[in-house]
Amino acid sequence: MSTNTTSSTDSSTPSTGSSTAPPTGSSTGSSAGASAEPGTGARAVAPEAGTRPARLINNEATTEIPVHLLFRDDPDPAPVPLRPAVVARRQGPGERPGERPATRRPVNARPRPVPSVDPELRERPARVLPGAAGVAAGLCGVAGCAATSWWAGLVPPLAAQALGLPAYAGAGLGPAQWAAYAAAGVLGMFGFGGLARGRTGRAWVLGLFGRYRGTVRRTGLMWVNPLLLRRRVDVRLRHWRSEPMPAADGNGVALRAVTLVVWRVRDTVKATLGVEDHETYLRECVEAALARVPVEPLGTVRSSADVAGDTLTRLVAADAAPVGLEVFSVRPVRVEYAPEVAAAMHRRRIAALDAAQRASVLTSVVDSVEDTVTRLTMRGLVELDDYERKVLVKDLTVAFCAGRGDTGA
Repeated sequence: MSTNTTSSTDSSTPSTGSSTAPPTGSSTGSSAGASAEPGTGARAVAPEAGTRPARLINNEATTEIPVHLLFRDDPDPAPVPLRPAVVARRQGPGERPGERPATRRPVNARPRPVPSVDPELRERPARVLPGAAGVAAGLCGVAGCAATSWWAGLVPPLAAQALGLPAYAGAGLGPAQWAAYAAAGVLGMFGFGGLARGRTGRAWVLGLFGRYRGTVRRTGLMWVNPLLLRRRVDVRLRHWRSEPMPAADGNGVALRAVTLVVWRVRDTVKATLGVEDHETYLRECVEAALARVPVEPLGTVRSSADVAGDTLTRLVAADAAPVGLEVFSVRPVRVEYAPEVAAAMHRRRIAALDAAQRASVLTSVVDSVEDTVTRLTMRGLVELDDYERKVLVKDLTVAFCAGRGDTGA
């Protein structure tokens, strides 16, 4: 009986150890892990020859855990489809599936209104006659009056003898004589009254009872219908200098600009009958252009002044062309700050000039100090370490700056 009991006990012990032992090929470790937990009554099992003892983690809260199970290699991970990490936003009109995108009608910019005048006001030459025709008609009227007076017997005998007229008693003043007087007088008045002298650079706009009848640009003596109303127009090249007008620079600073406009009348009928006053209309056009174009004070940037002048010329010429005015150039001749900002801008200008002068002086001083130290060291006059070089640079900088300040003062 005792023999069987012992064998059964011995056989049970290896079975317990075999159930907890790891498989062959596990990680190596200390031999202490092979001992059983206290209180279990199990005995330590000696490792077999040719096998490594299994490493186990033993504590009071866990059972025996093989170390290779904690650090085992995971199998190849299965690819998991992931959606792109995009911050979701609310879909707008036309972005939802099946929805037609909303189209916006293009908004056309409203063009600037162009000044227009009566389309019937077009310059055309007026019908005039040479001055000789008017002189001849006037002389005929005078001769008719003299003949009618002789016919009526109103010529004194002495005058008749001086003129060599035959003696005639005269028929007196009757209806026929009065009619002859009227005809001769009207002919003389029309002949001499229609004489006009055209000058270079001057033109006449003719009108009859408020209706345009043509323009006269001829020079010399001519005959114009005396019943027509004449308006003299100067078509020469003219210069107009404006008074100080409000303007602004690129930053919106208020300015006062004086402009010089070179212009002339191109279409006499539109310039005379289309607007009331040429210079008033031109002044308004220049003021409107200055409100849209930034200008810079003279002496700052020449290119910006040229660009501003070209832009002003283009705008004013476009506004003045429909009324018969031809603008050649609009140039700012004087630009100054407005009284309300003049003092502040003057201080700013002085500060900018002072800063620029200081930067120039500092650059010159640094160049002089560098040149002096370089020459001293290159020629071997002195041998300086870092500390002595710094002291020398400091002293030279102070000396040069003091000298510059005394010279400028």
